[in-house]
Amino acid sequence: MALCGGVPELDGARLIAEIRALEDRKSALAARQARLSVAFDLIQRREQADAGMPAAELGAGVGAQIALARRESPARGGRLLGLAKALVTEMPHTLAALETGQLNEWRATLLVRETACLPAADRAAVDAELAPDTGTFDGAGDRQLLAAARTAAYRRDPRSATQRASHAATERHVSLRPAPDTMCYLTALLPVAAGVAVHAALTRHADTLRAAGDPRTRGQLMADALVERTTGKAGGISGIEIQLVMTDRTLLQGDSEPARLPGYGIVPAGWAREMLTNDGKDAGTGAAGSGAPRTGLAGTGARPGDTTGDQTMNVWLRRLYTAPGTGELTALDSRARLFPPGLRRLLTARDDTCRTPYCDAPIRHYDHIIPWHRGGPTTQGNGAGLCEACNHTKETPGWTARPRPGPRHTLDITTPTGHSYHSTAPPLPGTPVREAEPDLDLDIAVARSPGHRRQRRCRAKDLHRARQQSQRAA
Repeated sequence: MALCGGVPELDGARLIAEIRALEDRKSALAARQARLSVAFDLIQRREQADAGMPAAELGAGVGAQIALARRESPARGGRLLGLAKALVTEMPHTLAALETGQLNEWRATLLVRETACLPAADRAAVDAELAPDTGTFDGAGDRQLLAAARTAAYRRDPRSATQRASHAATERHVSLRPAPDTMCYLTALLPVAAGVAVHAALTRHADTLRAAGDPRTRGQLMADALVERTTGKAGGISGIEIQLVMTDRTLLQGDSEPARLPGYGIVPAGWAREMLTNDGKDAGTGAAGSGAPRTGLAGTGARPGDTTGDQTMNVWLRRLYTAPGTGELTALDSRARLFPPGLRRLLTARDDTCRTPYCDAPIRHYDHIIPWHRGGPTTQGNGAGLCEACNHTKETPGWTARPRPGPRHTLDITTPTGHSYHSTAPPLPGTPVREAEPDLDLDIAVARSPGHRRQRRCRAKDLHRARQQSQRAA
């Protein structure tokens, strides 16, 4: 009997020992990646300096190349490069612990992050004081590790810790992340005093309503109050356009093909219909013009009007169309250098997020794949939605991009080292699913299996022997 993947079944102790050994190897490989990343950064900076790049711009695009190689987002690639530099140049003890399996990559990241505010000399001193490669943190959890790192950092440089707290307040922001079952996480990074005050106000409001007999839970009341106080409406939608991309069959015929809500992701068909029905039941419905021949994709935008009633809003349907058999949005053309509003909406509906591989950032720039100053047209085929960072990286010397043929919009990205990556637009609702032929796939899988190849070799040898014997008998 064998475990998954062809691993022979062993006793439990040996399995645990192998799991531990593999974990140690993962840590060692992470340390090796850190060393390689720093070496690559030095090579790229040297080449950029030789090419005449200004000193302030040296290192541009290095994190993005590391991100592509590691199948990570560009933002994550930059953080990985920063982690590698800190480990290799300033924290040798932490790096040694990573290489020997005393720390994993996440815990090494925690130590680097908690000493980021220190000068290089103080950071090295904290690294030597903690020396995780000596077994200081054997059995310690993440919180204990963080507490020890913060204590050592504050002791070495209390002023930097205070400055870090002041700087952190400038990074306050609000973000949105998808959650299961058509929910989302609306997260606010706030100074602690502001955060506590907001939470206390919502709690008091919820407790007051609960005391008055409101059947909703405290959590529901706090969430509803947050939405109402932010948007000014009990329903939570006011003066904001919400795009909802769905097929006409889903909208009008009760089909089960999921829809897509830009900025969130895929949503169930029934939920999409219910959203339109509930939001627009007291209002009129209009339709924007069509354009290309209809082939089955409908886009809907719920856009509230400027109305006086709290529950009154207009629902507008903006129809988009795709080519039959591919799901590719039909093209719009423009002689202008800047993408017009209609074409920008088309690119947003098609690309959904930044088109750089592994980057899920929201679209901020509408980019000419072949630059406009090089003759690139302002068309949907030559356009791509990018985040701001990826658009700036694309303009770094040595980076090239070009469209390539495909069933859906596809572009190739080539980095300064000559490595190529391709990005295909995500499938829109209603895109036909190409199902592989089961028999053909099974034949291919069998033909590629080691046992089948051995059988073919044995059969060939038997035929060869039989042919030789027949020749001798003749």
